[in-house]
Amino acid sequence: RCVQVLYIYFRAGRVEEPYVSITKKRQMPKDGYSEEVEKEVGQAEGKLCTHRSAFSRASVIQAFLGSAPQLTLQLYICVLQQDITAARSIFMVLSLLSIVYGALRCNILAIKIKYDDYDVSVKPAAYLCIFLWRSFEIATRVIVLVLFSSVLQIWILPVVLVNLFAFFFYPWVLFCQSKSPFPENIEKALSRVGTTIALCLLTLLYAGINMFCWSAVQLKLNDPDLINKSQNWYRLTVYYMLRFIENAFLLLMWYVYRTDTYLYVCAPLLVLQLLLGYCMAIFFMLVFYQFCHPCKKLFSSSVSEGLLSCCKFLCFVCKPPKSSKLVDKANLKSPANTDEAWNSNKTTDSQNGNPHQSVSSNA
Repeated sequence: RCVQVLYIYFRAGRVEEPYVSITKKRQMPKDGYSEEVEKEVGQAEGKLCTHRSAFSRASVIQAFLGSAPQLTLQLYICVLQQDITAARSIFMVLSLLSIVYGALRCNILAIKIKYDDYDVSVKPAAYLCIFLWRSFEIATRVIVLVLFSSVLQIWILPVVLVNLFAFFFYPWVLFCQSKSPFPENIEKALSRVGTTIALCLLTLLYAGINMFCWSAVQLKLNDPDLINKSQNWYRLTVYYMLRFIENAFLLLMWYVYRTDTYLYVCAPLLVLQLLLGYCMAIFFMLVFYQFCHPCKKLFSSSVSEGLLSCCKFLCFVCKPPKSSKLVDKANLKSPANTDEAWNSNKTTDSQNGNPHQSVSSNA
């Protein structure tokens, strides 16, 4: 594929292509108005776009099914041996950069799939925010898993399996709930069994990504493109809340059962640093979606509005109920009680007689 790409790239432009295709893309709306722009795409450029998309997908697969387990294993060995060599540190840094790059490509791929009708251009500030967001998220996640596995070797297996199976079966559960027919249009050459295997491998990759970070590409098996193109803020919020709770719980277990290996490590400070690191990842994610997302003008609601709604909801939930004394006072001051008191006083006066009338009769 690489040789073919180089051949097409250096040969492009030398010979005039007899056929071109016209693509229509809408520009980002300005003042509520969006223009539609036509662009001619030659065969060579179309093939290069196809290869570029394939390379992006391959980088995601290599990152989360290759570099992520490798980084976790190398860091685990360094913790047990209490030593880190220069070569191993270089390989770990390269593995981390590979995972971050794969997550970044996943973000860009999700944006281009969701907003395929628009001419999307990602600015350097957006790349920087995504890089910092993914770096903090993946680094803290790997360190938390390694620390927990170093003191509770057996219990790391249930943690990994629960995460893997949960994210593996989640798209299938949504697919069964939708009661849609089985997708047959993935590849014409594949049989029903081959299609099932391809979908299982795709969901396995999805589970591997979510093991270490949030997958920007959300699967939707009942969609023809197999991708959920809607921006689901609720699912994103639930994921990061549960992941933060899980990381905090794993760090607590490491703190309780830590061995003499961590004798010269300030455990409370390390726990605080890791939790703050994950919070920094969430912070850069919010900055990206609020200020740097290339299609933020198309959002139905911004991140700030969502945070404000969450704060209002939390304030409403945490608001203390009114005391019984205040309720009793309110009942005493109600119009019904006032009318009853007035009627009772009037009845008493009629029974006892009016004092002014008795005085006038005596006179």
